[in-house]
Amino acid sequence: MFAMNNRSNWPLHFLVYVAIALGCYVHSVQAAEKKAPPADFIELAAVMLKDGHHDRALMALQSVDLGNKKTDLARFYTLQGLAYLGLRDLGAAKDSLQQAVKNGQQDPSIFIYLAKVYFGLKDYKKTIDAIGKAGSLVNKDAALISLKAESYWHLQDTEAAIHALNDGQRAFPTDLRFLKRKVFYFVELGLYQEAVKLGRDYLKRSNAGAADYVAFGNALRLSREYQEAINILEIARLQFPQDEMVAKLLAHTYLDHGKLNSAAFILEQAALLNPQLQAEAAEVYRRAGRFHKALTLNESIGDQKVKFKQRLSILLALKQFERAANMESSLYRTGLLDDQDVRYALAYALFFSRRFADANKHLDHLKNAELFRKGTELRRLMEICKTEPWQCT
Repeated sequence: MFAMNNRSNWPLHFLVYVAIALGCYVHSVQAAEKKAPPADFIELAAVMLKDGHHDRALMALQSVDLGNKKTDLARFYTLQGLAYLGLRDLGAAKDSLQQAVKNGQQDPSIFIYLAKVYFGLKDYKKTIDAIGKAGSLVNKDAALISLKAESYWHLQDTEAAIHALNDGQRAFPTDLRFLKRKVFYFVELGLYQEAVKLGRDYLKRSNAGAADYVAFGNALRLSREYQEAINILEIARLQFPQDEMVAKLLAHTYLDHGKLNSAAFILEQAALLNPQLQAEAAEVYRRAGRFHKALTLNESIGDQKVKFKQRLSILLALKQFERAANMESSLYRTGLLDDQDVRYALAYALFFSRRFADANKHLDHLKNAELFRKGTELRRLMEICKTEPWQCT
């Protein structure tokens, strides 16, 4: 055994391990002597918010010592409110932002955030109050003026809403959102002539897309201003011939206006691009009394249930009862006989085809009160036809 006090006898690798261990020890002692500065979690949260990490910002803020007198509570609650706002937790955002104001937050932009929160919570009076406290910042933010107008409108203060839109137009003459909103306000107020005038100006100046025409046309349609809606949508149809929504809205506006043939024709044209509209076009032709046209379109319908149900109604309208009665197997195969209206229609066709036993078989399945009543009447007529055939010729 070698002597422990004789270093010259220690193995070389042992000396290396000792040196490393001593170095690590000295380093750890020095690190302990230098106290690391406390993490600034408020600044960390601010960075997280800037990067869009709202949930991480909230986690950082949870580590803030609110009991420390040096903690900037105004900034803490502001950041917390913005984090909740980013996560769409409007209730929590409101509480935090209000706390920020109570704790001395003097930046007027805090009221812009509060206005957005109040509006989201449908507290329109407080929205307007918050916008008023934002001072000169309001005139620099078109969205804020629009929010103000919307709030007045929800509070049914229409005059103040229009004035707010006018202020927006003066402050932002190239921003057409105010003109667009005014158009819809005038429609809702029943000022249709002024609405149409402004609407045409908006559509001309805004290089409007199909969606703008649809929105304006639909507003007029819902207000029963069918002809004005048709005029607008016909222009849209010329500009956007491939747009299905324009075609469908125009067709339904014609329907509302009682012009079934025009509606059917537009749907027929639109069906060239979207075959799923074929059934709707055929149905409108049927309602317009153009049964042969409807039957022709019906041939091309892909959905078998839709096709056969519609064909049955068309054949009955044409009084082609034999053809309608011969659809029984197709109706059974597609499950349409589960529809009691279809079953009664088939029984009706069988009745006129003098196939009384088959008609009775289907009438036995009727449970609906109104259809059961009709079925009872049909049975009575069948009995008359059996006893007095001359009455059924």
